[in-house]
Amino acid sequence: MQACQAARARFLRPFVAVLAVGVLVASMGTVALGQWRNRPSPSALSYARPDSFDGAFQFCRVEFRRASNGDGGGWDVDYPRADQNLSIRLSELTKTPVSFDDRKEPNHLLIHLSQPELFHCPFIMMTEVGNIYLDDEESDNLRKYLLKGGFLWADDFWGDYAWAIWESQIRKALPSSAYPIVDLPLDHPIFHQVLNVDHVPQIPSIGGANWRYGQTSERGAASATPHVRAILDPNGRVMVLITFNTDFGDSYEREDQDPDYFHQFSVIGYAFGINALIYGMTH
Repeated sequence: MQACQAARARFLRPFVAVLAVGVLVASMGTVALGQWRNRPSPSALSYARPDSFDGAFQFCRVEFRRASNGDGGGWDVDYPRADQNLSIRLSELTKTPVSFDDRKEPNHLLIHLSQPELFHCPFIMMTEVGNIYLDDEESDNLRKYLLKGGFLWADDFWGDYAWAIWESQIRKALPSSAYPIVDLPLDHPIFHQVLNVDHVPQIPSIGGANWRYGQTSERGAASATPHVRAILDPNGRVMVLITFNTDFGDSYEREDQDPDYFHQFSVIGYAFGINALIYGMTH
């Protein structure tokens, strides 16, 4: 526990001088964080319903079907603790109102792209998108959602084959002729929205690479370079954020399992994640 608390202290120090961003973000000097704790998984999946939304932030995770020729896991990788933990850190490190239940756990939701409730989510997350399949209805709904101002973050897929599966499916919603995929430069606002992130981190699964010795690529040479990519709307707003050859979700899910992993990957993972959420909700 002492090692964990020391890691937490190292995590907090870079955040102390962060200033407010609009009405959402607070000075980090006023934030008081609770102790680490193991948060229970929900006893039942929390699907979005018309009465699920209370006006505060809720993490919306997309449940999707797996492609028959896909690569990797599925929609539920890192679920539910990544959803819970990033929501909690958003509430602690900014003034963003976050929805909590009576147990003081975040009200995070699962959503299908075919649901009308999709349009109540300002932010949606997909993981392991190298294994995604979208039908025509889902693709059409996703396109409408994004062009109306929605924000999608696709995370945790590795290697060229997984990329090809993902690109083939997202192109059903956003064709390449009108919506190219670009690498975001480090001076893009998403790297500096709240906290400064000065490089693209490669975050491995806590058990998936020999990260203690600097080996962070989960597919060796095939996934050696991490990328932060995006699809922009006609006004230049990021509407699809794509983190490829890296696993931000694990940096949230596994924050309490190893102080070294926390210090090396969760610190920068949360910095980027907070930036992404605030960017998505203010642009």
